[in-house]
Amino acid sequence: MNSALILAYVGVVLMVGVSGLASAVGTARCGMAAVGALKKNSGAFGSYMILSALPGSQGLYGFVGYFMVASKIVAEMSMLTAVGVFGAGLLMAIVCLSSAVMQSKVCANGIAAIGNGNDVMGKTLILAAFPELYAILGVAATFLISSAI
Repeated sequence: MNSALILAYVGVVLMVGVSGLASAVGTARCGMAAVGALKKNSGAFGSYMILSALPGSQGLYGFVGYFMVASKIVAEMSMLTAVGVFGAGLLMAIVCLSSAVMQSKVCANGIAAIGNGNDVMGKTLILAAFPELYAILGVAATFLISSAI
């Protein structure tokens, strides 16, 4: 196996693995907040569930990114192509990790506030969209990178 292929596969592992890990951490953080909030206000389970699911989207974005670069990974790929795939993977790993963790903090605080009886579901969704935007920009950048290599 050549070094270009290894580098490309490391990029894919970062892209899919770290974004999936970030989503798992984010949804778990929100789930823990939801369990605590259920003790105070069990009637808002639907809101807790929606907010808990939001950080899971970054894992999906990592998977989408893989499909964008998968066709570039071939046995005789150039080092330049491999660096592009690795760069896209590193970009998605960093952006999705940051986005999922920060979004989970927004959502967990929204869940806690709803548990305390505050009507902040809509406002929390709006605020949670801001970190999500950067994960979407990461997908867009991955698309541009995969188109250029």
